[in-house]
Amino acid sequence: MTAQPRPLRSVLYIPGSKPRALVKAKSLATDAIIFDLEDAVAPDEKAAARELLVKALDEGGYGARVKIVRINALSTPWGLADAQAARDMGADAVLLPKVDGPADLDALAELIGDVPLWAMMETPLGMLNASQIAAHPCCHGMVMGTNDLAKDMNARHRADRLPLMTGLGLCVLAAKAHGVAIIDGVYNAFKDEEGLAAECAQGRDMGFDGKTLIHPAQLDIANTAYSPSPSDLELAARQIEAYEAAVAQGQAVAVVDGRIVENLHVATARETLAKMDAIQALAAE
Repeated sequence: MTAQPRPLRSVLYIPGSKPRALVKAKSLATDAIIFDLEDAVAPDEKAAARELLVKALDEGGYGARVKIVRINALSTPWGLADAQAARDMGADAVLLPKVDGPADLDALAELIGDVPLWAMMETPLGMLNASQIAAHPCCHGMVMGTNDLAKDMNARHRADRLPLMTGLGLCVLAAKAHGVAIIDGVYNAFKDEEGLAAECAQGRDMGFDGKTLIHPAQLDIANTAYSPSPSDLELAARQIEAYEAAVAQGQAVAVVDGRIVENLHVATARETLAKMDAIQALAAE
């Protein structure tokens, strides 16, 4: 069974300017943390937040959680200093906001060398260039910035996110085509558990690897939505067993619950089981 990449079901934003939040994040059940130096930090706190984050990451204690630092755009007064600091923070990746095209990643890569890059996908131009961004040799992940995208599109908020579907779909396709992680945007109403669960289910159905979150209260819902359910695991095991039995009898397909099972379905079933193995391994670390 092929090992799954490290799970990214839940990706929690933590303000780089909040010492208590930086400490609390060490004990939260989040698969990844985005340490934010951009939107979550006021302009007059930018420099102090950068220094605080350098110290926090140097102290460590975040375990197996994927550590991602979101810097300010290089066009801002803080972007260059953020990039230079992030280069040596020991994070797993640096997240660049408002990526319009691969040239934006080129500019950051020149500053930080071989540190993996992630791209915030939050502009109309970024949607149109999603494939080229995902294909960048330094790009390891993409994060949807749905609030900024909706603003730039002058789109209205809808529970079904219909105005954003083209952009969301383009980014999922780009990420899957080039083998990079793809994380859905935030759900703003952090007390609306039903709405969050529905949006997580939609994102999972579309093929997203996980969801960005703005509050720890959202973690359980995202982790559950992006984990294989007991019925998923049971069906996967039965599909593999039935297919292997069919192959042993010289047949190319099997039937499970009245549905044809071919090798492509078995590949998906094996990925489902491997994903659960990776989730359990993460929980044990």
